[in-house]
Amino acid sequence: MGFLDDQVALVTGAGRGLGRACANILAREGAHVVVVDIDMVSGEDTAAQIRSGGGSAVYVRADISRPVEVEAMVDTATKHFGRLDCAINNAMLGIPRQPLADISLEDWRRAAAVNIEGTFLCMKYEIPAMLAANGGAIVNIGSGRENTGMPGLSWYLGAKQAIYGMTKCAALDYAEQGLRINAVAPGPMWTPALRDTAASRPGHLDAHLAHIPMRRIAEPEEVAEAAVWLCSPAASYITGVTLSADGGYTLG
Repeated sequence: MGFLDDQVALVTGAGRGLGRACANILAREGAHVVVVDIDMVSGEDTAAQIRSGGGSAVYVRADISRPVEVEAMVDTATKHFGRLDCAINNAMLGIPRQPLADISLEDWRRAAAVNIEGTFLCMKYEIPAMLAANGGAIVNIGSGRENTGMPGLSWYLGAKQAIYGMTKCAALDYAEQGLRINAVAPGPMWTPALRDTAASRPGHLDAHLAHIPMRRIAEPEEVAEAAVWLCSPAASYITGVTLSADGGYTLG
């Protein structure tokens, strides 16, 4: 028996990395999982992994910058499984690191459409579905550098700090209605993106490790456990917080 037996959970960006880890752990804990990713191959693969392990999952392709597709992904959850109980909003879009004034307006808007507006759209459609089920839990994925800055990442950290603001305000908006909204701030993880960056930028890992008191990079599952826990009954009195799962990164 899992602590989310027969709950219905949705994860965006679930085709790989942290999103896939979240989807697998939700399934391990007994949830029916709506696997959302813009990439059909990786998304279908995550759903297939869950089903092959005896879990329940359905894949939905969605671009979270498109309101119609976000609404459709939530509709899939409620029509396929009957309701929506929790969601982990993890999807993001990256652009190259560069000083702020060098970012093209096209790239800025493309990243913001997913990383800021996409998170807003996810909550906009998830919240009514959860309220119809008498409450639930949303976890938004931020960044472990939420209180600091890094050169070349204004498009990324600007979005993540916007997510923290939305999380806090939405938590206040819906606390009395039984809906909890929190965020997780991950530190560096062994995601495909980090592996690619480490391979192309010598010294990248050493720079990270120098700031991590635990002196190691996390597996995505270690951060996913924190996100799934915030969806669980064990976190029933927690809302509006950002939980750091970063090995002490922001302290180092």
